[in-house]
Amino acid sequence: MGTYKDLEIYSLSLELFFKVHPLTLKLPKYELYELGSQLRRSSHSVVSNIVEGYGRRRYKKEYVKFLIYEHSSNDETLNHLEKLAVLYPDLISEFLDLKEKYNDLGKKINRFIRFVENSK
Repeated sequence: MGTYKDLEIYSLSLELFFKVHPLTLKLPKYELYELGSQLRRSSHSVVSNIVEGYGRRRYKKEYVKFLIYEHSSNDETLNHLEKLAVLYPDLISEFLDLKEKYNDLGKKINRFIRFVENSK
């Protein structure tokens, strides 16, 4: 493994971040600074925790800790998507599509956490 950029969970989370950001800009102006902002930040945090954790990979417990942070941010992102899908039915298909992709990402993150925990 060369860098964090070689991790599937990194490339998927970055791709999803680039889909989330413009979608939040379609929200009403008052929501841009409420749930829209929270969604952008949690989506960003998924990516950032992969990068920061990878930088600490020599220290297994630190690495796992940041992978768990990443998973938590993924769950937070899912929660924001669920709320926005209900509040803005005109965007529901886009929110539900992202929700499905973040669910898949969460499974991959879980598998990667187990892999790191079980490695030497």
